[in-house]
Amino acid sequence: MNSKTGSTDAAYALQNLALLTPQLVIPPVLEKTYAAMETLTEPHTLTATLSCMIGMARSLVSPDNRYPEGRAHVLPLLMGSLPGVDPNDFSKCMITFQFITTFTTLVPLVDCSSAPFRQTDLTEIEKDLCFASAGFEDFVLQFLDRCFALIDSSTLEQTRDETETDTQTHLESLVELGLSSTVSTILTQCSTEIYEVALQKLYNFATSSIFETCVSGRMVADMCRAAAKCHPAESLRLFVPHCCSIISLITDNVELQNEDELDKELLWNLQLLSEVIRVDGEQLLKYQGELERILRVCVHLRCKQAYTLACSLLEHTLRSLSLIYPTEYRSTSGGFDSDLPIRDWGRAGDVAALGVCWHVPCQEEENFVFQLLSSLLHPQLQRIKGHVSGAQPMTREELWQSLAIVQHCLLGAGSMLPPLDGAHVPDLVPSMVNLGEIKLHVGVEYDDSWENYRVSICQTMRLLLHHILEHSEDDTKSLFVIIKIVSDLMFFCGTHKKEFDSRWKSFTLVKKSMENRLLGKKRHIRALLIDRILLQHEMRKLVVEGSEYKVVHQELLCDLLLLSTSTYSQVRSRAQSVLMTAMGTYSFAYRDMIPRMLQLLSPQNTAGTEQQFKGSLYCLLGAPSGFCPATTRDWDCVGEVWPALVRCGLSHSVTLEKPSIGRLFDDIIDRIHRLHDTIGIYFTVSERCVEIANQIAQSKNPTPCSKLPSKEEIKEGIQRQRIRNVVAARKYEKLVNDLLDCLEDRDLPWKFEHMATDLLALLLRDDHPLPPDAVLYFTQTLVHDSISIRKVSISAMAGILKQLKRPRKKVAVKPSDISGIKDPEGICVGDREGNCWLQYDSSNLPLSQEQWDLLQYVEKTHWGYYSWPREMMIYASSEKPQDDLPYEEMSEGEKIIFEYFSDPDFIDQLIEFLSLEERKGKDSFNPRRFCLFKV
Repeated sequence: MNSKTGSTDAAYALQNLALLTPQLVIPPVLEKTYAAMETLTEPHTLTATLSCMIGMARSLVSPDNRYPEGRAHVLPLLMGSLPGVDPNDFSKCMITFQFITTFTTLVPLVDCSSAPFRQTDLTEIEKDLCFASAGFEDFVLQFLDRCFALIDSSTLEQTRDETETDTQTHLESLVELGLSSTVSTILTQCSTEIYEVALQKLYNFATSSIFETCVSGRMVADMCRAAAKCHPAESLRLFVPHCCSIISLITDNVELQNEDELDKELLWNLQLLSEVIRVDGEQLLKYQGELERILRVCVHLRCKQAYTLACSLLEHTLRSLSLIYPTEYRSTSGGFDSDLPIRDWGRAGDVAALGVCWHVPCQEEENFVFQLLSSLLHPQLQRIKGHVSGAQPMTREELWQSLAIVQHCLLGAGSMLPPLDGAHVPDLVPSMVNLGEIKLHVGVEYDDSWENYRVSICQTMRLLLHHILEHSEDDTKSLFVIIKIVSDLMFFCGTHKKEFDSRWKSFTLVKKSMENRLLGKKRHIRALLIDRILLQHEMRKLVVEGSEYKVVHQELLCDLLLLSTSTYSQVRSRAQSVLMTAMGTYSFAYRDMIPRMLQLLSPQNTAGTEQQFKGSLYCLLGAPSGFCPATTRDWDCVGEVWPALVRCGLSHSVTLEKPSIGRLFDDIIDRIHRLHDTIGIYFTVSERCVEIANQIAQSKNPTPCSKLPSKEEIKEGIQRQRIRNVVAARKYEKLVNDLLDCLEDRDLPWKFEHMATDLLALLLRDDHPLPPDAVLYFTQTLVHDSISIRKVSISAMAGILKQLKRPRKKVAVKPSDISGIKDPEGICVGDREGNCWLQYDSSNLPLSQEQWDLLQYVEKTHWGYYSWPREMMIYASSEKPQDDLPYEEMSEGEKIIFEYFSDPDFIDQLIEFLSLEERKGKDSFNPRRFCLFKV
């Protein structure tokens, strides 16, 4: 537990042991925990013991007869952990937040001290717990005091020098996250009485001071948001009128609206208001007029910090009104007033009866959303169009402000805006079946009576993008925002994939630390189950793979390609990331975009710039863990991309003196080697498969979504498949010949000759012979001057010889017939009488032809040691040796190999090269060379 490697493994082991025997495992750890809480000189011990207690929390609080006195330790542990909220020790502070969050998730913080006087069926332990629960209010208030002290010591002035940046550090963001989640959990589990006291204390703290908006202000605002989510009506009644009145009072002064720096009180109240309204959208309708009035004024303030906070307020308001989400995460459904809460400690949620309360946007909320878009978004789009046309030019700062408003409107109301639609891109791929996408219902019914702002934003951003690239390409900030908006236009429907992945990872960690593996059967706590339901809902919204590729997507992807090959590297990088995501999302979009990329790499493109060249190469390289255009499973695309990569060596833009370009080509080839899968040539559909498909199509449960194909359609489909196989074989041979044509060019630099050789070797396959010209090339390069090309040729020649190897007769044998001993059933490991015939026997050597023919040779060295294969096939020993083929009967590839290996000069040169040491005195057995001679 106190080892240098950390306490994670010990905590996981103790968690499982506590489920088995809590009365033996928990007491000694409790003793160490109390001792660690009392000492100030060993913080690492406290961290380790708290980590172990987190894993055993559910076993400690559960009403289990095996360790009933464990629940009496909950309140002392919570009170004892409060000093761990220490601004001077980050790790101790974070583990304390996690400890408090875990226990309060399992325990309703309700004062039950009056229950023993009302109920007569309580046990002595339950009575003691009821009396002890009177200390929960004191714990909550003391915890808030500790948090306030943490915030006071985290202000920007105390944590930064004057020369340092005012952005939040990583540690500060982690503390902020831990603080807000802990406060949220505590106040969610509080009774109404304790909550009201805590809320008033928090309100007094937040409104009695003016906090800076970078560090401490964000922490306070997050705490207020956590409180508001628990009981929105009570919280909004306090915060919204207070913040709106101060903001209105300050912004009534017209002169302030054009100032670059504004009063900190205004900024703080904007930040506070933007967080507390992240609650149930239905509750915001009561303050519709006040919020709209504040937004109309503040998003147009000149001060960047002010309008940024106002845009956050706008986004959060729209999200609260438009999204579908659970409104509460209590450990028991229906609140804590119905039964004795101490009996709900550690209770598992019932999947069949969770009683989840959902926020689903009503008509009034939808009207409010589009009212805000009409009054705030629409004017900005018109203003941007005026800027593009020259009728209403804007400064860069004004353009950034307009783009910020557009971006936050899209992020806020994206779930209510229908996806981009329109005509499909024709002639991408021939098919007899419908390739349309399956649209999942995510609870949103789009209202066609409102303006489709997603389309309006799309059209305006395209106009602005081309205007910037033509007149002010150095305005990279605007281009960054446009790229983000284009990405959200295509993919955003309420949730970002990156945020979802982060939440999924967090959910998995919490689930592992609180699960009961002994019970299983999804006996998780209710809050965890609700979180899993929300993640499933968001997962459905993120399902976009296989989406139809439409003309509007084509236009956006062309714009992204333009940005991916523009002047500035950061613009290119961000655009390439979005472009790769889109190409991996929309069906067959790569067939449309890859030829456009290759045009910029062509040696004939003399007007291209180095930035366009590098940008196109990065596009072909693809995302680090995503789509890679250079390795698509498509003969048309691979047949264009691979020769184009080799021909890049003839382009005027290639200068191998630049290491970055050389590394880029190396990365592309390495990616192709790692990701390229052999593309099929011959596809067949058996009659039996067609018969079964017909039976499925005729079934009534489930009912097929398309009509049954006729016999003529089935016949046509099979005929198309046969034609496709022939065409695929021709495309394969064409790709091989194109690479060979590139290699014949004398002007091709050495690096690209190596590249072409590597790509050519990847095209070896077992179902189609390599064209004779390629066999000739690999045979000749066995004695090439370059050692790297010789290595590739040795491996390729081994594969070619396997292709050309004539089939030998094989026979089925039973090992028991050869040895005369039947192996027992199951696995028998090791040397035994049943496999002795496989082993070398110096006393029984085959000294004659007859003895040699009688021996049974097994090539597979792993057969027989553990078990025998079901059907054992070995080469027939009685088969007569095959005569050498006459030269006239040889295939073209065999003739080439025969001629070269019959040439003494070639053989001498080959042996000379094979005899060279690659690393002096360090060469060892080379399996590639062995395979060459073995075949």
